[in-house]
Amino acid sequence: MAESMTDTTTSPPPLKKGSLVRVNRAAYCGSLEAAASDPAPPDYLFAGPGEILLVKGEYAQLRWNRPVPDVWLRLDQLEAYAA
Repeated sequence: MAESMTDTTTSPPPLKKGSLVRVNRAAYCGSLEAAASDPAPPDYLFAGPGEILLVKGEYAQLRWNRPVPDVWLRLDQLEAYAA
């Protein structure tokens, strides 16, 4: 009889449309998206919150509460925003 293994760690809820997020600096720096952007990313990316407008595959479209264009970033570069 095989033993049942249960995962006792709590994983964060999945990011979806409407989630408030910020960019994880370690995951973003050195990425393809960072290489295609300004050499010094703006601080608001890492401070948050940005809102996920759309999720397509492994990418999310983000809108910031600032007069800046929406951006597409990989979901693994984002983390839930905690005020």
